[in-house]
Amino acid sequence: MTEQTIIRRPLLSAELQNKTVTKVDVREIVFQPGQETGLHKHPCPVFGYVAEGEAILQIEGKPPQHLRTGSAFYEPADTVIARFDNASAKNAMRFICYYLLDGEQKLIEMLSV
Repeated sequence: MTEQTIIRRPLLSAELQNKTVTKVDVREIVFQPGQETGLHKHPCPVFGYVAEGEAILQIEGKPPQHLRTGSAFYEPADTVIARFDNASAKNAMRFICYYLLDGEQKLIEMLSV
């Protein structure tokens, strides 16, 4: 039997600014073609991975990021997210989110424009 090497490819590293994490909630989320999240924020750090399709992520005050299949992303706690949208008008987009919670918290807060 030949020995195979396990490949561990770094995707993302982010500082949590001394956040306490007591629970991780993992969700699979599917956006339909052209679907947009709208202005929002999270009470906790959110890490994610685009499993299928492409997304546009824009943290308020920063340029938009184009996330292709296989891209990892980070949305800091209590930070306004201007956009997290399906980049395709023709195809669905599927991503996995890891919400790093401190006790019971809402996962998302929608904001008015």
